[in-house]
Amino acid sequence: MKRTELDTDFVRAQFPAFSVPGLKDQAFFENAGGSYACRHVIDRLTRFYTERKVQPYAPYAAARAGGEEMDEARERLAAMLGVETDEVSFGPSTTANTYVLAQAFRKGLEPGSAIVVTNQDHEANSGPWRRLGEEGFEIREWRIDPETGHLDPADLAPLLADQKVRLVCFPHCSNVIGEINPVAKIVRMAHASGAVTCVDGVSYAPHGLPNVGALKADIYLFSAYKVYGPHQGIMVVRRALGERLPCQGHWFNAGAIYKRFTPAGPDHAQVAASAGLVDYFEEVHDHHFAPIEGITKRAARVHDLMRSHEEKLLQPLLDYLSGRKDVRLIGPADAKLRAPTVAVALDRPAEPVSAALAAKGINCWAGDFYAVRPLKAMGVDLDRGVLRLSFVHYTTKTEVARLILALDDVL
Repeated sequence: MKRTELDTDFVRAQFPAFSVPGLKDQAFFENAGGSYACRHVIDRLTRFYTERKVQPYAPYAAARAGGEEMDEARERLAAMLGVETDEVSFGPSTTANTYVLAQAFRKGLEPGSAIVVTNQDHEANSGPWRRLGEEGFEIREWRIDPETGHLDPADLAPLLADQKVRLVCFPHCSNVIGEINPVAKIVRMAHASGAVTCVDGVSYAPHGLPNVGALKADIYLFSAYKVYGPHQGIMVVRRALGERLPCQGHWFNAGAIYKRFTPAGPDHAQVAASAGLVDYFEEVHDHHFAPIEGITKRAARVHDLMRSHEEKLLQPLLDYLSGRKDVRLIGPADAKLRAPTVAVALDRPAEPVSAALAAKGINCWAGDFYAVRPLKAMGVDLDRGVLRLSFVHYTTKTEVARLILALDDVL
């Protein structure tokens, strides 16, 4: 091993945004809404638009190169995620991908089937499934603790008891509560009752791509634009389920799993540019660690490196917010239990506070963040919303200290 801690100077050098005059003095705490893009993605996107912007896979050089780069993105991302190449699909967003999947399940579920959803989710992994209640399927809600936001697996068990549930939908972590759910345990519970699982990983993936194969999730969704990449939704659908669900793409593409849930042609340039995510993770690995065989193993090292750095930065912020009497911290106060996506309810509207922070060079936002259901369940005044402070591994200790000083001034 070369290093035991994340080299933030090296990491930040991989992001052109940090050298832009209008941005380099700003502290960015709205990464849960979308991260900066790494140079590897930007370079690939620029190259594709400059040199490959033709119909891919045709028998001439530019088309061949474009198709090869799209295939490369799928192959390398699948390897990082611990799944097969054809189990990875691309789409315009995670919300759109989930809606397409819901239409597949609408046709693929037997009459009388039940679906479990949570009230901890972003609406993307809740609304499309709940709408299937209008088609005659039973919707069962797995509810959070209204004080803590915790999603207790013990409360899932009775929902599964009659063996009628065929699909369990839940987040790896919520975009306002932040607590990391025990995905593998929940998946085992669902599988034992005869159900498959759909995991929304949008709020987790920016903090280190998970080994989806090891988690055993049947569907895992995340958004590349929150993982330092282009605006694409990335979706893993495991083969056994993908072959069973009705095709939502062109009928003649039904033989390819990765085309079955893409009704329209994907954005070729952004698919190809997604290989830059792998370039970046691999470069972070090689800078910090000795060589090791296996891209999935290297991805796991980078995941743990990022999480360790984020936990060290997050705990002082959680301690500060927990110690204040005028704010309500949403979710756990222990950094090891959560992602660094921190929402707080205030005694006044949150958006003017985010504007006051922006005036101090602290970039964050306020509102409901499409997480209306969990906020309502926790008794948060939606007219006031929450102030959300989120960061990733390229954030520094100095920026967190600066955030805390700014909060002292504006709260």
